[in-house]
Amino acid sequence: MSQNKSRPLSPHLGVYRWGPAMLVSIVNRIVGNALATVGALVLLWWLYAVSTGPEALDYLKSWFDFYYLGYVVLVGITWSFFQHLFGGIRHLVMDAGAGYELTGNKFWSIMTFVGAIVATGLVWAYIFTNMLEG
Repeated sequence: MSQNKSRPLSPHLGVYRWGPAMLVSIVNRIVGNALATVGALVLLWWLYAVSTGPEALDYLKSWFDFYYLGYVVLVGITWSFFQHLFGGIRHLVMDAGAGYELTGNKFWSIMTFVGAIVATGLVWAYIFTNMLEG
């Protein structure tokens, strides 16, 4: 079967040049799914532990002290939350008809990542400061 060279290629990821807007859109979907699955599992485990009694809650807390693996998961959930939040705000502004200019779109796409990292750092700095004091 021969290809007609005058026809455009079917759009797929290999045709387009990657940019921040494309990345933030894809990451927004990934972190949304991560929040739905991992966040729900952690929440259900915590609810089960709280309802069962102090032994189950101590066992849950022991997982967060095991090589700090639990804290890595919680920091990841926090970053996913802020990334999804800022990405959602960006999409809401774009749905209102603003932010389609190339320079503005690129800037706010990058700021979505920067904002999520800064907000996650601030939240966990607050948490660790309170843990050290109390």
